[in-house]
Amino acid sequence: MAKITKKIKTIKIDADKCNGCRSCEIICSSFHATPRYSSNNPARSRIQVLTNRLENKWLPVFAGEYTPAECMGRDKYVIDGKEYDECDFCRAVCPSRDLFKEPDSGLPLKCDMCEDDPPLDKPKCVEWCLSDVLTYEEREEEVEEEVEIEAVEAGLISLIDKFGMDKIASTVARLAQKS
Repeated sequence: MAKITKKIKTIKIDADKCNGCRSCEIICSSFHATPRYSSNNPARSRIQVLTNRLENKWLPVFAGEYTPAECMGRDKYVIDGKEYDECDFCRAVCPSRDLFKEPDSGLPLKCDMCEDDPPLDKPKCVEWCLSDVLTYEEREEEVEEEVEIEAVEAGLISLIDKFGMDKIASTVARLAQKS
């Protein structure tokens, strides 16, 4: 594969600063509502703050790629005296948990860095984070050219995994006849 220079956008997380206010979840779900800012449902957010109030743990995690399989990792990590499961750090949308799935359809959600036209200076969660937990960075990096899976394709894969190819194909055919 050929190498290309690509702009890499990242959000750094300083979990030690997080106080669990969840403003990142609220602005994310509002920004991605249709129409924009018309509703607020943190279950639709592409960032989730995993919390354990009794242990004073707050861990923001962003939605990543969909994966149809559960991982085998169940390791534990101790950071600053707080114990975390390996799943706490995972960004994948998978069958193991209900994080990062559209609550009504079950389709996977993925952080898109608040892509907009015109482009925003930084994602909304970073802009609205009052405790400076989230920091936005851009850098140029040489990477191998890859074919990106589109959101529609990821959604269809998720539905096929859930309902089977025959059910999805017959539903699409039925809907095509109506239009």
